[in-house]
Amino acid sequence: MTHTVCQPCYDCKYTDCVAVCPVDCFREGERMLFIDPEPCIDCDLCRPECPVEAIFAPWDVPGAEEKWIAINAEESKRCPSITEKKPPLKQG
Repeated sequence: MTHTVCQPCYDCKYTDCVAVCPVDCFREGERMLFIDPEPCIDCDLCRPECPVEAIFAPWDVPGAEEKWIAINAEESKRCPSITEKKPPLKQG
């Protein structure tokens, strides 16, 4: 298992996490970001950068958010890579 972007990112999409990722594992969906589990090395640099606390280490994904592990794996295969910070969907 790798780090997982969960529901708090939906309709928010801050990209501070993307700027610190050393392996470019983030993918950009229309309404949120996803982590591709294949390149993710669980370095944990992204987690503290998320202002809405949407990223969880594999051992910390809350039970109610576990479905996002599979969603990240699926959606990361469909979505393009994102490697640079962009304005979030939510301002403020």
